[in-house]
Amino acid sequence: MKRIGIFTSGGDAPGMNACVRAVVRSAIYHGLEVYGIYRGYQGMIDNDIHQLHSHSVSNILQRGGTVLKTARCDAFRTKEGRQIAYDNLKQHGIDGFVAIGGDGTFSGASIFNEEFGMPVIGIPGTIDNDIYGTDFTIGFDTAVNTVLDAIDKIRDTADSHGRIFFVEVMGRDSGYIAIRSAIGGGAEGVLPENNTTSDDIISYLKEDIRREKTFSIIVVAEKHTPGHTITLAEQCREALGGKDIRVTILGHIQRGGAPTAQDRVLASRLGLAAVEGLISGKTKNMVGIVNNAVNFVPLEDSYQKNKPLVQDLLRLVKILSI
Repeated sequence: MKRIGIFTSGGDAPGMNACVRAVVRSAIYHGLEVYGIYRGYQGMIDNDIHQLHSHSVSNILQRGGTVLKTARCDAFRTKEGRQIAYDNLKQHGIDGFVAIGGDGTFSGASIFNEEFGMPVIGIPGTIDNDIYGTDFTIGFDTAVNTVLDAIDKIRDTADSHGRIFFVEVMGRDSGYIAIRSAIGGGAEGVLPENNTTSDDIISYLKEDIRREKTFSIIVVAEKHTPGHTITLAEQCREALGGKDIRVTILGHIQRGGAPTAQDRVLASRLGLAAVEGLISGKTKNMVGIVNNAVNFVPLEDSYQKNKPLVQDLLRLVKILSI
């Protein structure tokens, strides 16, 4: 192992730059050369590959987004496209690579490894925190803090006007942002999963009315249809006799911003672990953190196995909302 590649793929997440920095500098520390692959798999096919040095990653630790950029790539879904990508990597003498992203990134890397045998270590970078094999993903903590800042502001106006606010957060298949934000923001209710309905919200709100609460905040995961919370709010308004209900959809602001200290440290730990994993001969693995210790799992497990919500957290929301 003399040269490694690194790229970011899928949705951007705060802390990706901290991870890129850690990979580059850890590799150089261990005597390896590092090549940045820009725009993910698309850049791999377009041969947008350039050597990185220690100074290449200076002053990026605190920045959101990804300096290596990211893009969707339909061509990589084909065998022909992956062959071009492999040829480009070999042209640069790259012996293995680090892929920072989510389940789509990892499934592509897994197929690539099976076809060409090139070692790969995945690092979980997604605000959704829905990757099996790690307690936390890069960007999750920052996203939750972004949501909490919004909830704190919404609470002021909800209290002033005696209104009910629905706050829609990201999480198509995962309610981790919703449930952590609900606990940290002191919400009266949370709908983090796809099997929750307007009846669940109405039940929350009727109980709040019975307790004579002057306002309420309900956090709702976006599910597969961003904006669906508006429909739910209309159903609840009708069921509650025209109660004053407002909806705030936070959207992509949850992906941006400077990463928190937790995300910077997490990204740095995973970056070093990925490099040392490649050096030690690991391949087709993902590295995460479990119980505050570095943890390697088969890459397929990271996107094929389900990461369920912690039920104790749901219970906590219910108890603390009385």
